[in-house]
Amino acid sequence: MVQISTEKTKLNIDLIHNYLSKESYWAIGRDIETVKRSIDNSLSFGLYIDNNQIGFARVVTDYAVFAWIMDVFILKDYRGNGYGKKLMNAIMTHEELQNLQRWGLGTDDAHGLYEQFGFKPLSKPQNMMEIKIKNQQLSYSHGQT
Repeated sequence: MVQISTEKTKLNIDLIHNYLSKESYWAIGRDIETVKRSIDNSLSFGLYIDNNQIGFARVVTDYAVFAWIMDVFILKDYRGNGYGKKLMNAIMTHEELQNLQRWGLGTDDAHGLYEQFGFKPLSKPQNMMEIKIKNQQLSYSHGQT
């Protein structure tokens, strides 16, 4: 039986950390404390078959205007069975995430999945900005020389 839950106590943190830090292309080397902190500060979704976790995603949101979907995965042995679509459907229909004005996500390989839910490549990438830092702290002084 497939179940999707946002109950954080059900999440298998070791499984999530192992996948993200060793198998994902976007979070290789992420330490377990960072994984725990990211889950604590997100709306997290676990996907389970017979109470065994096989998938995960989290949403960073203000619950009013914006949501960013992150760290989406289905374990390799379970891919190709529609579980990613079920997980995305649970996210997009979640009661607390309705009426948002903007959704975002990043992907290198799952465009087809996300397009089914209305996601499109940015039409004006030049209006988006980012600071991307890998394994270091950002030091920033506004207005100081």
